[in-house]
Amino acid sequence: MSRQGQVKNRAPAPIQISAEQILREAAERQEQHRAEPITKIHDAEEYQSFLRDRRKRFEDNIRYRREHMGNWVKYARFEEDNKEYERARSVFERALEVDHRSSELWLRYAEFEMRNEFVN
Repeated sequence: MSRQGQVKNRAPAPIQISAEQILREAAERQEQHRAEPITKIHDAEEYQSFLRDRRKRFEDNIRYRREHMGNWVKYARFEEDNKEYERARSVFERALEVDHRSSELWLRYAEFEMRNEFVN
């Protein structure tokens, strides 16, 4: 035997709020997405330092959420963009050890191989 709640005051609220107002307020309260500042690299030493820092960030993200395949794919794409194909392949292989059933991961790996003409 459940008791149904009774509405005591059926009068409309004195201030009506529309869905548009709710969405606008929610958007205002969200933190602004800040893009990374553009890094100007002047020599090989700075470039190597930049790569080392980015790799550390990717590894930290992977350690934090190992099962999230997006982190792995972004990391592999970063290595590919920097012409580090062996590292990119290693990242894909490590990701497959985590989840060998991910069709998205297999697809991205195959696209990487075809894009760089590593297909036999």
